[in-house]
Amino acid sequence: MSNPAAAEDRHASWLELFFDLVIVAAVAQLAHLLHDDLSLKQVAVFAILYYAMWSVWTSFSLYANVRGDRVNQVPLLIAMFGIAVMAAAIPHAVHGHGDDYRVFVLAYVACRILAAVTWKRSNLVPTDWPAARQGNGVIPWIVSLWLADSRYYLWLAGIVLDIVTSFVLSLDPAKQIAAEQREQLKQRDVWLRRMARNVRMRPMRVPELPDIKAAQPHARHLGERLGLFVIIVLGEAVAQLVAAAAGVPVWDQALWLSVITGFGLLVAIWYLTLQYGSSSLANYGDRTVALRLTLPAHFVMTGAIVAVSAGLGLIAAHPGEHLPTADRWVLCGGMAVYFLTATITGARGGVPARWVFGWGVPAIALTLVLGALGEGLPGWLVAAALVLIALWHISYRVVDPEQRERRITQVRRAAGTVDAGSPS
Repeated sequence: MSNPAAAEDRHASWLELFFDLVIVAAVAQLAHLLHDDLSLKQVAVFAILYYAMWSVWTSFSLYANVRGDRVNQVPLLIAMFGIAVMAAAIPHAVHGHGDDYRVFVLAYVACRILAAVTWKRSNLVPTDWPAARQGNGVIPWIVSLWLADSRYYLWLAGIVLDIVTSFVLSLDPAKQIAAEQREQLKQRDVWLRRMARNVRMRPMRVPELPDIKAAQPHARHLGERLGLFVIIVLGEAVAQLVAAAAGVPVWDQALWLSVITGFGLLVAIWYLTLQYGSSSLANYGDRTVALRLTLPAHFVMTGAIVAVSAGLGLIAAHPGEHLPTADRWVLCGGMAVYFLTATITGARGGVPARWVFGWGVPAIALTLVLGALGEGLPGWLVAAALVLIALWHISYRVVDPEQRERRITQVRRAAGTVDAGSPS
């Protein structure tokens, strides 16, 4: 950025906030998948479709983050329409017959190709997350247009290819830049040969090669963007809870307990993710986690929150009743994945071993035990137990003075009152 002070004060633009609106609709549609059918296959389909939405949002959000005021608005608006089509096509992608699922696939592929073209025209390479610019991961999705019976396996293969390719390439940014420069040279050679063959064409100046550079994400702005996505997901969870409670004819004690514990759990998740988090992850360490790890963790963590929101909606819709096994596992499984992601990112962020084995691992284990042995418990009691586990996570900064002091230093650094190179 030409103006460092302005760069430090960057916030989400009106275009970016407008772009986020379609994610609200998409998350709502995806959450309904876990209401209709709680089979293992349905959960897997939910994760696949959620990744498709998330990857499109990430590709364009990273582009807007890097370009700042020079962002090309047209691709973002087109992508916004594409995500809206994907959201509307979710029921067809899951329950449709014949070729209905193709609408979702075509919209997804079009959005990812548009993202790749947009990045290419910027002459910037997102070396920290190459999937934003790479199109390899959409190949299995394209193949699925002709292989309907194998589409879920192909979609999963595309996601694995996306993440693995991005992770491997991000380990060597210089190699990415060199590969892009070779591609530009190859394209210019093709142009020169075409000119040489066409003797009647008037001589033209040989085009200069563009200056290919590694994209430099704006860390604070990107953290805000990832945090806004978390807010969108939590907002859908609140909407699920409210809608379910509104459908209950009598506000009895069981409904009050369901609403209070459900809302309490969402507050705890908000506090852990956005108050303690690094890059909108529940990261308790001091070290910065690489973007190639931050983004997959963000995908997993926010997907887990969507699963939790579906579980809380089911509790409020049937207050006082025992949670069926599938419903209980959606809620407890979502929180277990959330705590697992927090533990991994915390370990990468440099937390001491006492946190990993005193807070992280016990939270995962207790949540899984609750899911396995919670049969016969009313839904609100399961939610209350999860709130207590989340509060145990929150207590870490209260019982660990050293961590509290490190957090104070981090806040001061963010405010510019402490030198970034000073020890924590």
